[in-house]
Order: sequence, then structure tokens, then C-alpha cells
Amino acid sequence: MLIWFVVAYLLVSIGIGLFAARNVHSTKDYAVAGRHLPLPVVTATVFATWFGAEAVFGVSATFVREGLTGVAADPFGSSMCLILAGIFFSSRLYKLNILTLGDFYRMRYNRSVEVLTTLAIVVSYMGWVAAQIKALGLIFNLISHGAISEQAGMMLGTAIVLTYTTLGGMLSVAILDFVQMIVVIGGLLFIAYLVSGQTGGIAPVIAHARDAGKLHFFPQSTDWSVWLTFMGGWLTMMLGSIPQQDVFQRITSAKTGKIALWGSLLGASIYFCFTFVPMFIAYAATLIDPATFGTLVATDSQRVLPTLVLTHTPLLAQAIFFGAVLSAIMSCSSATLLAPSVSFAENVVKGFMPQMSDHHFLRVMRLCLVGFAAMVLFYALNSELSIFGMVESAYKVTLAGAFVPLLFGAFWKRATSQGALAAILLGITSWILIEVMVKDSLIPAQLIGLMVSTVAMVIGSLLPQKLGGTPAPAAGYLHEHAARSHPH
Repeated sequence: MLIWFVVAYLLVSIGIGLFAARNVHSTKDYAVAGRHLPLPVVTATVFATWFGAEAVFGVSATFVREGLTGVAADPFGSSMCLILAGIFFSSRLYKLNILTLGDFYRMRYNRSVEVLTTLAIVVSYMGWVAAQIKALGLIFNLISHGAISEQAGMMLGTAIVLTYTTLGGMLSVAILDFVQMIVVIGGLLFIAYLVSGQTGGIAPVIAHARDAGKLHFFPQSTDWSVWLTFMGGWLTMMLGSIPQQDVFQRITSAKTGKIALWGSLLGASIYFCFTFVPMFIAYAATLIDPATFGTLVATDSQRVLPTLVLTHTPLLAQAIFFGAVLSAIMSCSSATLLAPSVSFAENVVKGFMPQMSDHHFLRVMRLCLVGFAAMVLFYALNSELSIFGMVESAYKVTLAGAFVPLLFGAFWKRATSQGALAAILLGITSWILIEVMVKDSLIPAQLIGLMVSTVAMVIGSLLPQKLGGTPAPAAGYLHEHAARSHPH
């Protein structure tokens, strides 16, 4: 019965996605849903940005093991990222009427900066999307009681998400996000209600977590290296996720700049509050059956929450839970498959075929999506990292290589193409060298990359000007382009 319910739910989801795909006629429809989404849909799609495998399985499992200190990156850092990105994109980039972040790098700097930052952004998605695919494999394995292996489940999940995303693009993603947000919130709140009935309410769970030291947000240590590691995780998610195409697409798909801003603020707030629901459910499991779940926490903590539902709730609750989780993961994985594919097509492939028609370019975007999905599936099938580990490593490259050129390009008029290239190359190189050559670095490698990138941007921009060079006129060009895009 559970399997058939999940199959029916998946068929309905695919049907909704394919129905929305009928309205996709151009690359703008495909990449940013034609930029006509209303506030409720923008709020839902921003909420769905990260409410996937990481929020349901990764964050809850990490909280059970490490408490709030372990989840500083997500939901604390990720929610702050959505707020900062919403303010930044709606005020600085929305009026430019562009499809990708790579377009901004090209307009502000040059083609080389566009390609390098786009490649960094695309690479950063490998870990994040692979985490969603890995979670789909885990779900299919659990609900089939092992009849479907995790590897087969990953392939099946990829095929399902790929079907409607390839055809419908961001429009299908946005419509499904709105539907699936309702299913997710309703389903997980129902499970939390059932679980709280087995623990004597919510208060005993919170009291137990407090007594176990799980509610300390800041590290309970005077060792500054522990604090640097803590800050590294927080800043990586908060800042490294800002130069991300899926965040940009979801926010700038709004009908107006005001909707883009309020959609991001509301979506981030709902995300932050609701991520504590799966944390509560997973921690409640350790009170309901300490022996079983204590062992599971030590061996494979990301199975705690689904195992609790399968063994301690009725069939209806199981169907609702797995429907809700599938909703969350499919919402997250569809957009994160779409984003790097659109970026690669727009900012790398298109440069080699500038005369291509919009119709043919739409086909190229879809082909890029299929190719990226194949690479992600291969990575997910062969990686030994956990869901949390995949996500944790995803945004280091954009923090070290793409964040500084984006920030300085928007707010510092003296930033030049030479400075941006220096920031990208030296930031990423220093991060990789520290990561590979220095074991147990006191300062997280990605933070060193961020600092090097910042210094390189400043020196690389100012030094040629001091030696007689001419500052790039890109900031003025952006202003003129925005004026042409939105004439008074």
C-alpha cells in the first residue's frame, strides 16, 4: 500500500510538471519562468530552495549527534543567505533583466570572468544535487523494504525529476514547489503531532535536549580553532550560497522587484522556522526507543527519522511522511539540476554559438540538463560521503572564487576585470592547496580562500590603476543597461 501511494503521488507530480511545461515557449520561460510569478509562488519556491534531503535527513541527523552547534550552517546560515540574497538581488540585479549570474559577471567584467565563475558555480552543484539523488535512493530502498537497492533508487529518482524538469524548466519547478510546499508542511506537522503523543508532548523532548547540551548554539570551548571551524561552516553556507544560480532564479522569477524581496524574506523565515520540525521528530526518536535509535545514531544517523516513521507510526502517517519528503526532495533537486545547466548553456556554450536562435538555444539548455544529471548520478553512485557531507562541501568553491567578484562588482566602482580574475584564480588556488596539503588546518581552507580572494581583488584592481591603467567602465554600463531594460 505504501509503495502504491508513493507511485501515485509521483505520477501526479510528473503530471503537474508536464502540464506546466505546455507554457514554456522561450529560454526566458525556461530559465526564470517568464519573470511573472506572484508572491505566494515566489515564497514557496524560495522556501523549497533548501528544504530537501539536507533539511529533512542531514540537518536532523546532525542535530541529534551534535546539537545546535552542528547545524549553524543550516538552517542558520542558509536562512540568512536567502535574506541577504533577496535584498541584494532585488535591489541590484533584478532590474538588469538577465537570465543568469554569469550574465552579470560578463556585463560587469568580461568573458573570461563569466566563464570561470560559471564553471565554479556549476562544480559547486555536484555535491548538493548528488545529496538529493542519494536521499531519493534511500527513500525508495526503505519503502520497498530493500527490494529496490539504493543505487537503483537513485537512478529511478533521477529519471523522475529529469522528466518534468527537462520539459518544463523553472515554470514546472515553481508550480510544483507551490503544491509540494503545502504537502511538506502539512505532512511533517502531522508526523510531529503523532510523535509528540508518544513522548508526552513537546516539552519533554525540549527538556531532554537541553539537559543533554543539545541546545547550545555557540561552541562550549575556549579553543579558538573550534570557533574558527564553527564560523567557517556558518559563513560558507551564508556567503558561499549567495552566488548560486538556483537562488538567483527563484528570486528573480518574481513579477516585480518588490515581490522578489518579500518572497525571499518570507520564504527564508518559513524555512528557518520549519527546519526545526524534522529536528524535533528525529530527536524524539531517541526518547521513544533509546536502544534502537541510539545505535542508529552512532552507525547511520540519517536513517533515524525514516526508520522512526516506518516502525512507530500507522500506514497513513507513513504515506503522508514519504509523500512530504519526496515533495521536499523533488522540489529541491529539480531546481538545482536546472540552475547549473542553464548557467552552463547561457554563459559557456552560447559564447561559442552567438548567432543561435532562441528555439535552438532552448534545446541546448535541455541537453545540458540531461548531461549534468548524468554526471551527478555518477557522482552520487560512487561517493562515500553522507548527505550532510556532500552538502557541506558544495559551497566552498563559490565562497573562495565567486563571492568576492559578485560583491565587489555590485558595490565597488573601482573593481576591474584584472581584479576579478585575480580574485577567482588566487582564491580557488589557495583554497585547494590548503585543503589538499595542510591536514587539520587551524583556519578552514575556504576562509583562507575567501581572504586571499578579497586581497587579490583589491590589489588586482588598484595596482594597474596606480601604474597608469584605466578603470573598467563596467559599473556605468550596468546602470545604462538597467535603464534600457526598464525605461521610465
